[in-house]
Parts: sequence; C-alpha cells; structure tokens
Amino acid sequence: MRKAFAVLTTAAVASLGALVPATSAQAADCSDAMAGALSGYMYAYDSTNCSGHLGHASGDDSNWGDSALSFQGGDTNSASSVLNNGNSYEVKFYNGTGGTGGHICLSRSEGWASSLLGDSFTTGVAANNSISGHAWASASNCSKWAV
Repeated sequence: MRKAFAVLTTAAVASLGALVPATSAQAADCSDAMAGALSGYMYAYDSTNCSGHLGHASGDDSNWGDSALSFQGGDTNSASSVLNNGNSYEVKFYNGTGGTGGHICLSRSEGWASSLLGDSFTTGVAANNSISGHAWASASNCSKWAV
C-alpha cells in the first residue's frame, strides 16, 4: 500500500512540474505589456515579446533617428516587437524616414506582434530591426500586415 501511495505521489509531483513550463511559455508574449499600455498609444521594443522598451507615441513620428519626437536617435532600426493600443487607427511602420520605403501595419484588433522575425515590408525588406518611422493610418491604407 505504501509503495502504491509513493508511486501516485511521485506521478502527481511530476505532472505538476510539467505544467509550470507550459504556463511560463504562455506568458512569453506581449499580453503583460498590453495590460500596462496607455490607451491611444503604440509601443516599440528592441527585443521580442515586448521587452526592452524603445518608446511609445500617441502621434506620428516619421523619423525615429532624429531627436524631435517620441522616438530618438538609436531607436531607428532597433524594433523587434511592436504593440498597438490605439483607439481609432492601425499603426503603419515604415522602412524609410518620412513615410518612404516599404510599410507593414499592425491592427488594433491584433494588438501586438511579439516578434517581427519573419515579417517583411511591402518592398520585401525584413521588418525586424528595420523600422525607421511610423504613422497612424486607416486599414484601407495598409496593404501588408504584421503576423
């Protein structure tokens, strides 16, 4: 009887250990960042899963490499994940400054792209570490979406 109890106890503890990594893996996205995001703002991060906050903005910033608006200097070509907590529009990210180059959009309904690896702009250029500016846009002005 004791041996059967010991086997059942060991099996129960082992099954609990198997649940912990699954829970941790589920948290490896941008849900925590979204929960803390200000309404009406977009965010960009230098690492995947919305970590390494680069900046956030409620308005457009067509040049992340200047020192004029929300994103500054080293923020250009550094984003690996993005978040859209906007109220009315999608976020259109550009490969070039001033709204030039290709674009990729992030919808409000999608909320975030926890990794830009594998995404590309309309020109075919990889989106990861290649965003140079953004603007709020209607969905009809977006022809490519982050996945």
